[in-house]
Amino acid sequence: MTDALLEIAGLSAGYGGSRVLWDVDLNLMRGRATALIGRNGVGKTTLLHAIMGTRLASAGSLRFDGTDLSPLPPERRARAGIGFVPQGRHIFPQLTVMENLETGLSARGGRGTGGVPAHIFDLFPKLYDIRGRAGGFLSGGEQQQLAIGRALAGEPSLLLLDEPTEGIQPNVVQQIEAALAHVRDTLGMTILVVEQYLDFVWRFADDYVAMQGGRIVRAGKVAEDPAAEVAKLVQI
Repeated sequence: MTDALLEIAGLSAGYGGSRVLWDVDLNLMRGRATALIGRNGVGKTTLLHAIMGTRLASAGSLRFDGTDLSPLPPERRARAGIGFVPQGRHIFPQLTVMENLETGLSARGGRGTGGVPAHIFDLFPKLYDIRGRAGGFLSGGEQQQLAIGRALAGEPSLLLLDEPTEGIQPNVVQQIEAALAHVRDTLGMTILVVEQYLDFVWRFADDYVAMQGGRIVRAGKVAEDPAAEVAKLVQI
């Protein structure tokens, strides 16, 4: 078994006739958190969607835990163990918090049993307090906690997050940071997070990957490369 949970080689993708990703190579190591950074419009979100299958690749390969993802639709990728928290959260406003969390259970694909894992409420206690409230009445921070909790309910081995701190108050950012560090350290979850707030990801991530113009231009360990130096490189 390789140490890489996700192996991406020569990946290209885009929208219509416009290519956004160019020959991306990336390996995500098991049980490590990786920050995917770069300016807006360089292809970070497209890469997450290509992994999830909501944006089809035009070239290259993706292997997840040894399985070729290319022919699999998004729901099959979710059941294989990939959780996704998209930018904008996309919770169900008419459903209660608990019902939203329960929608995440379908992603288990036979990998887990029972209801919503109790540790989600340990990570985000506010969700338990408001479990009967409709999603549409939640604050932005509460919705972000709910979106992460829903992804975690599927018990993924790989968690993808797109700008999880965007528009979120500092105390919730701290909770999200603690939650991501916890699921990596105690559950061995692999994490790929797109983030502009480098101070946030540099506190808990193990590795980083920097993108420019749809290509990966630098990769390394956060402990070895200061955030300010990397930010200057990618102009964020």
